[in-house]
Amino acid sequence: MARSKELVFAKRGLYKGLKKSEKPAAAETPATVEKSIGGDKNGGKRLVPTSKAPRFYPADDVRIPKKSRKTSKPTQLRSSITPGTVLILLAGRFRGKRVVFLKQLESGLLLVTGPFKVNGVPLRRVNQAYVIATTTSVDLAGVKVDDKINDAYFAKAVTKGPRSAEAEFFEGGKPKAKEAFPESKSADQKEIDKAILASVKKTENLGKYLAASWGLSKGQFPHQLVF
Repeated sequence: MARSKELVFAKRGLYKGLKKSEKPAAAETPATVEKSIGGDKNGGKRLVPTSKAPRFYPADDVRIPKKSRKTSKPTQLRSSITPGTVLILLAGRFRGKRVVFLKQLESGLLLVTGPFKVNGVPLRRVNQAYVIATTTSVDLAGVKVDDKINDAYFAKAVTKGPRSAEAEFFEGGKPKAKEAFPESKSADQKEIDKAILASVKKTENLGKYLAASWGLSKGQFPHQLVF
């Protein structure tokens, strides 16, 4: 059974070999303290516990989650990926398509576009682990990507309402109604693609290159190709 680093760390007792700080250790609190008790029949002095025990105990052992010492680090962008670089998608609905990289979002995902008019790929977020960076690039001098296009921009609206189990059963066989694409997002797509298309037209055959899908033929290996 595979164990995580935290479990191996605790099981092997690796925490015992950690470097200790140079600060002096705080004095340990004694378990009991001797106090004087008034009255003739109380004996004068008595040992009293410093921490009072709880009155009730849980019936079952409650597992306390282990505190993680990991710190989240921002995803580092590959050196071969710069704004304007043409990427090849390797997974997802548009795998095999060539897209133009615009910027990296706070989540570490890449913001790309087809453009939509060239190959049908809209503004999307992709993981850099599933793309191939090519040496071809598009000049993004006139392209302006608003700050509003971030991770929250792609969040889907969740609609919750009172529904019975009977209604869900009968609606299961019905085809789902297609939601209308927001006009605001359509306007953002057209505005960004308009500037990119103007830059693509300046380079000969670049539009055909973006429109063509990528794939491997028999006997070809990706690690032997130069993109």
